[in-house]
Amino acid sequence: MLELAGIIILGILAQWVAWKFKIPAILPLILIGLLVGPIAAEFITSDGSKWIEPVWNGKKGFFPGDGLYYFVSLAISIILFEGGLTLKRAEIKNVGPVITKLITVGATITFIGSGILAHEVFGLSWELSFLFAGLIIVTGPTVITPILRNIPLKKDVSAVLKWEGILIDPIGALVAVLVFEFISVEGHVGFTKMALIEFGKIILFGTTFGFTFAHALAFVINKKLIPHYLLNVVSLSTVLLVFVESELFAHESGLLAVVVMGMVLGNGRLKNLKELLYFKESLSVLLISILFILLAANINYQDLMLLYNWKTLVLFLSIVFVIRPLAVFLSTMNSTLTINERLFISWVGPRGIVAAGIASLFGNKLIKEGIEGAEYITPLVFTVVLGTVLLNATTARLFAKLVGVFLKKSDGILIIGASKVSRLLGHYLYENGRHVVLVDSNEKNIEKAKELGLEALTSNIYSDTLIDNIELNDVGYLMALTGNSDINKYAISKFSNDFGENGAFRLVTPLEMLDESENPKEGLFSHKDDYSSLYALSRRHPSINEIELEDKEYYQNLIKITNKDKDMIPLFIKDNEGELHIISSYNLDVETIGKGYQLVYLGKPFDVEKVSTTS
Repeated sequence: MLELAGIIILGILAQWVAWKFKIPAILPLILIGLLVGPIAAEFITSDGSKWIEPVWNGKKGFFPGDGLYYFVSLAISIILFEGGLTLKRAEIKNVGPVITKLITVGATITFIGSGILAHEVFGLSWELSFLFAGLIIVTGPTVITPILRNIPLKKDVSAVLKWEGILIDPIGALVAVLVFEFISVEGHVGFTKMALIEFGKIILFGTTFGFTFAHALAFVINKKLIPHYLLNVVSLSTVLLVFVESELFAHESGLLAVVVMGMVLGNGRLKNLKELLYFKESLSVLLISILFILLAANINYQDLMLLYNWKTLVLFLSIVFVIRPLAVFLSTMNSTLTINERLFISWVGPRGIVAAGIASLFGNKLIKEGIEGAEYITPLVFTVVLGTVLLNATTARLFAKLVGVFLKKSDGILIIGASKVSRLLGHYLYENGRHVVLVDSNEKNIEKAKELGLEALTSNIYSDTLIDNIELNDVGYLMALTGNSDINKYAISKFSNDFGENGAFRLVTPLEMLDESENPKEGLFSHKDDYSSLYALSRRHPSINEIELEDKEYYQNLIKITNKDKDMIPLFIKDNEGELHIISSYNLDVETIGKGYQLVYLGKPFDVEKVSTTS
């Protein structure tokens, strides 16, 4: 009981440390696992026992026989399903071919190159060398996502790394399984034919089960055939059912099945997708915390000492600085990515939970079968996992700045609320070259925004999913435009540090409109206009117009006119380089008005002659 409680407590503590210091959680988790496992057995306990023994040895431990690896497999299926839910087709409209090549051409280069390296450097048999190579093909969302959250990058670069990390996991698992089966088949007779048949079965059953059950689950949820309080647990059990059933028909097709299932549900019309994401995200955090501690604790100190030599360093450096860049550059040829963006993608390639989990499974099985050199597999893979995570977690931000992919200017705009007003503003900003994201809990508003070609997310601002969304890394402006003043104020207080570094604004409230002294510094557009007046005007005059500005005095006259006319509300100043500057209700004045400047406003067109007369 003490050990089980300790794993959970230490795991969550490691997650907090990772959040606090903005590093992937895998790093403190593996270190804790090594401490309570092989390090404790060698240096701390008097009888040479581990504080936490993952595999049951007759006296203590959690899992008898292969029980640990069954648990690992089921846990990975849930983690990959949660990752699949977050994959949106709209993210990859510019880089879809790049991702396809990375998980095919890039994976092949990594597999062949790493296999040759392992054979030449460590002298492992070709079979074991390519088993190791198959295991380190994968990167993994559990390690890439925390790194990308803290680096403002172009959306395309983030999308490439995120999609590669999720899609490559089942591919790496498949390759590793085929190599393992090759090693296990006596004499390798007829293996090629068997491998092709197995590969076909994995693709067929994995995609079929994933696609079919995704639509079945979406149907029963949308038809409300499942009570709300059972929604999450039914979804969880369905994921496990899909994984196990697919595995029964084709060994190792389960991971592909759950990823496909997650992608289909995430891109469909599932009404309760948000709740599924919240639940699966919390569950994934718990499972990752337990898994990495158990897997690291399962390693023996003697296995770690096998790698205490120069060969390990040569192998690691070659994988990171030769094979990964070669795979990325060949996969991104003729793409829209710049040289510097390719360099950054080459640098960020941390390995994760799938590599660690399957390495532990196959390594121990081959040791039991008496395969010479099998004792190297698990510690070698863990070395690559720990080394790449440590390298990327500590240097990715610096390297992004060094190669010039770090966004110095975060000019993306996050709009809270996707009502008609928000959609009008968002569409105008999008047409003027700004990255705009609308957020609303109302799915109808989100659908209408997407019909306009806008990027829109169904989300609850009281959750942390927005902060964790790596596609919002380039957002530097926040505009709260909902009809609820409390929500607007909450959005400013919660998200201004993450998304409002260049400015966080909200609509004034009806009470603030009545008193000039109550004009907040974050007030938007005009002190005389709240959500009601904006919404009413958007119905009467649903258009955003521009008018040339002659000088500062001319601008001030225009503002005076808009203050008296309910059919006009000033929004932005557009400078002579096309940059848009948000007008604040707290200060309608501007320092300079130059040639080519324009006033952007919502409402009816200005009577230019009347403006000239007034001035």
